[in-house]
Amino acid sequence: MKVKIHQSWQPYLEEEFNKPYFAELVQFVKAEYDKHTCFPPGKRIFAAFDHSTFDSTKVVIIGQDPYHGQGQANGLCFSVKDDVPHPPSLINIFKEVEKDLNIPYPKSGNLERWAEQGILLLNATLTVRAGEAGSHQKKGWEEFTDAVISILSDQKEGLIFLLWGGFAKKKVSLIDSRKHNILTSGHPSPLSANRGLWFGNGHFGKVNEILKSQGSTPIDW
Repeated sequence: MKVKIHQSWQPYLEEEFNKPYFAELVQFVKAEYDKHTCFPPGKRIFAAFDHSTFDSTKVVIIGQDPYHGQGQANGLCFSVKDDVPHPPSLINIFKEVEKDLNIPYPKSGNLERWAEQGILLLNATLTVRAGEAGSHQKKGWEEFTDAVISILSDQKEGLIFLLWGGFAKKKVSLIDSRKHNILTSGHPSPLSANRGLWFGNGHFGKVNEILKSQGSTPIDW
């Protein structure tokens, strides 16, 4: 099955695209987009892979599913389009960056600037029906994105995985901790952050320390 995804990923994911579950997933997604308003826009479903190529990926951030509000989701986890108000989790992410690295809070919540530096902003579920959080979960997306994480773990070395919250932490079993770096914390959502489980994790500075120790270019957060 031909999927419009950046060519650098194609050799690694082609086998996945040809599995029966993926064909069923494609039919489900097509039907949902035909019958309902869904996010992100169809051409943005695989945007995370378009902005962070297989070879350039050096950091992986795992989200759960896209924002389900009008005009928010742009295909990258935690990211919104330019000029869209920042959702609560993204606000807390930027506050932690500001605190950790003394970087001014940004105007735009569009994280394409992170992705272009090799951060794969991967939601476990890549689509959602408008106004219905989690509506496309358990339809096959998780099987696909788990395969992506496993392939990255197997095929690359020295990646940095940021696992925020209980859902993301469950992905640790897919990652070979002997050759990759895994940083965990609470989720940046207000519920978790207000309980002291997010702020102060220092992940953004730690990522850059690891990258510099590997001789790689640090992220301009």
